[in-house]
Amino acid sequence: MKKLTIISTLALASAAASPVFAADTEWFVGAGAGYQEDSIKGASGGEDMTYQLRGGAILNDHHRVMGTYSYMDKSSQNMFLASYDYLLPVAQNVNLFAGVSAGAADSKIDGKSSTDFVWGGQVGAMYEINDNWSTDLTYRYLDQDYSENNTKIDYSQQVVLSVDYKF
Repeated sequence: MKKLTIISTLALASAAASPVFAADTEWFVGAGAGYQEDSIKGASGGEDMTYQLRGGAILNDHHRVMGTYSYMDKSSQNMFLASYDYLLPVAQNVNLFAGVSAGAADSKIDGKSSTDFVWGGQVGAMYEINDNWSTDLTYRYLDQDYSENNTKIDYSQQVVLSVDYKF
């Protein structure tokens, strides 16, 4: 069931964006680092660094679709997300953005591992350094369904600074 959720999320994101791939499309890859706080009930805290790898496309200057892999050591958490953001230009090299994300998180807390559905949204700002390089500052809130041995992750919050290369 969980694999079906991941596959259907990625397929939906791809299908929704496929008609506009023929338009003005900028592909990118990137990496980021930041802070993640998990609201964990029944176990000790869930604050730690998060590291991310990501890739995707910016379509017609206003739409971004992206796949993200994220890792957090404290909860041994591997997260796979598909995201959509609407980009709003506010200056020549600056965009504000807001969007939604969905995917799966594989978390291991107190020796118990579980792969669960996650979903949420993000807001932030993107600065285009030049034609190939940009940077993002992102706040993301994700609802999580982890529940094992009286331990539950209600939600995660992330603040991440990332750098992308467009080709």
